[in-house]
Amino acid sequence: MAETAASFDFVTLGMFIIDDIYPPPSASDQTPQKDVIGGAGTYSAVGARLFAPPPTSKSVGWIVDEGPDFPPELRSIIASWETGVLMRPRDGPTTRGWNGYGENEHRAFKYLTEKKRLTAADLTPQLLQSKSFHLICSATRLITEVTSILDRRRQAFGESLPRPLMIWEPVPDLATPEELENTIQALQYVDVISPNHEELGSLLSSTHPSVGVDKSAVEEQAKLLLGHGVGPEGKGAVVVRASKEGCYVASGKDAQHLSRWLPAYHNDASKVVDPTGGGNGFLGGLAIGLVQTGGDLVEAARMGSVAASFCIEQVGMPMKDEGKETWNGVEVSKRLSEFTSRTS
Repeated sequence: MAETAASFDFVTLGMFIIDDIYPPPSASDQTPQKDVIGGAGTYSAVGARLFAPPPTSKSVGWIVDEGPDFPPELRSIIASWETGVLMRPRDGPTTRGWNGYGENEHRAFKYLTEKKRLTAADLTPQLLQSKSFHLICSATRLITEVTSILDRRRQAFGESLPRPLMIWEPVPDLATPEELENTIQALQYVDVISPNHEELGSLLSSTHPSVGVDKSAVEEQAKLLLGHGVGPEGKGAVVVRASKEGCYVASGKDAQHLSRWLPAYHNDASKVVDPTGGGNGFLGGLAIGLVQTGGDLVEAARMGSVAASFCIEQVGMPMKDEGKETWNGVEVSKRLSEFTSRTS
């Protein structure tokens, strides 16, 4: 299952994690679920993969570090996705996490084994040529990783490769006012920054109501970030993931300003089984959407929203149906068409 010489449209530096999930006290079934495929990198890769049926599925790049404890059934599931995954043996145990759920979607997380963080140095020459990269990290590490990716590309391929799209998912626990200056510095290195609404508010010393989303506040806060210039030429975007309210996309300045809300795909709360990974899946769909549409931010955000919808319909990953290009029993293109007609 090593990567092929396929050209990559999407590569994530997010991690693969095997999760143990413990339900909230109110759940009727208290049985924990063990050996669940998880990790921000995995969800983002699946989000991109939903829009890349074979043979283009090989254009989705990600890295799995598998220890001797790696369950064979998980390897089979990953193989069924037919991505350009790079499976690497690891001496120590596979990165594992404990997830405990409380009320109101509160989730506690801790690592059960030592995590193996991915950096630009982990990228093979093939992965390095990707048209887009998803990074989930701090602002200071973002600058280091993007600089390293671009330097390594220049050293290996000269100036022949166009600059790739850099999609940044800031880490939630560093969404603090103390990190604002670092965040502003990092903006010029990325094409899209995508916090969720609570993280964006916290970064800018603001809070949202305990229930719901203050949309006007989101718009003002996104505008503040755009004012500092996103992207090397100031043409980048802020995409705010706003839970049940969907997402807000904004780019440009003044008369050229794009400002648009898109609803969440699922407007029925009963369809949302587990929100874990929804944001990561959204960004995988968004990134590959930007590549496939030539930079149409609204259409890419639609693809992100649809990707998120598949990620949150069950505990763990969406299920690819055996022998078919359907996920959770649904054709991805049909769901996207339906969502497009709803939001046009």
